[in-house]
Amino acid sequence: MHLSVLHAPCGAWLVALVFAAAPARADLGHAEALALACEAAPSLRAQHASVAGSTAALPAAASLPDPRLSVGVENLPIAGADRFNLTRDTATMQRLALMQEVPNRAKREARLQGAQARVERDRAALALATLAVQRDASLAWLSVHFAQQRGALVEAFVRENRLLQDTLAARIAGGSAQPAELTMARQDALVIADRSDDFARELRRARAELRRWVGPRGDEPLAGDAQLPPVDREALLHDAERHAELAPYEPMRAMARAELAEADAERRGDWSWEIAYNRRPRYDDMLSFQVSIDLPWQRERRQQPMADAKRRELERVEAERDDTLRRHLAEMESMLAELDGVEAQFARADGPARALAAERVSLTLASYQAGRADLSAVLVARTQALDIRLRAIDLDAQRAALRVRLATLAAE
Repeated sequence: MHLSVLHAPCGAWLVALVFAAAPARADLGHAEALALACEAAPSLRAQHASVAGSTAALPAAASLPDPRLSVGVENLPIAGADRFNLTRDTATMQRLALMQEVPNRAKREARLQGAQARVERDRAALALATLAVQRDASLAWLSVHFAQQRGALVEAFVRENRLLQDTLAARIAGGSAQPAELTMARQDALVIADRSDDFARELRRARAELRRWVGPRGDEPLAGDAQLPPVDREALLHDAERHAELAPYEPMRAMARAELAEADAERRGDWSWEIAYNRRPRYDDMLSFQVSIDLPWQRERRQQPMADAKRRELERVEAERDDTLRRHLAEMESMLAELDGVEAQFARADGPARALAAERVSLTLASYQAGRADLSAVLVARTQALDIRLRAIDLDAQRAALRVRLATLAAE
């Protein structure tokens, strides 16, 4: 099977390009199926919304808190002849104040860095989700592709068996064949029919999975083969740290560092300013201004434990990233080993094994026609030839699926 690019970009422009290049209601090709899946996947819409949300929140990360406006009355008498009167007592003042809290600069910078890292994390998650959609849509398309190959192969054997039965009926009438041979051919037809039903069910399940990703077009005939990229073993293992699966960990580490920096900034304390206008009924109005400063005098009990917790969180992210890298490498090496075995088995099944099975069918049929063998030997040879060709299709499907998964793992 030929291999093509799995990582087609997902966007409206790609879908428009695919549709413009093909006639209306054309058969569904592999690349077009990936584009449709990327357009329709709800998981990608959710990830796009996450990116848009974190990007929209970015400008607010380093901004100052909203100012606070307060209105009140000071020194209002509550007893005597002037109780609850705003104008008689000379000490009573009507107060209007504006207060602004100002977090320290290090804290604001840490919040901004954390917000930027959150955007990068969401973008990396979007890239991973896109790869997952492409992988699953590609596997669904391949399942339909190979299910159709199996069904077509079995249908060819059904037609051959029907032709054999017609030939036997004439030979039995002419006395050159036994009636039991027709019974054997009919029994063989029942076995083949069972396998045909199995492959028909498999095709329906594969179509249902494809419809999940591309919608109603999943019922259309498929066009061509999947052209997947070749596997470069050295590059896969050498560039493992640049693969998309590990990409979210760098912004996650940046987020953890930003949270640690914000926790450390709590030791410096924040400050605030307030300006107030005081209106007095019998005297001149007054203006007040004050500055307040936090005093983090219990750092060992309040700020230090929070900083230690954030430091442990950073260690957790780094350890999780190392574990993911090891698992990633092990998974790739395992898939590469499996791919080597499947490639070798496919080469044998599609080459010498298939040729030998066809030769056996030809020789057995010639012996049967010459009267030196019975029909059962022919039917057994045909069944074995069918099994070998079906195994070749299965192995081809396995190696295509492995290449799709390896391409997803190796995406940068």
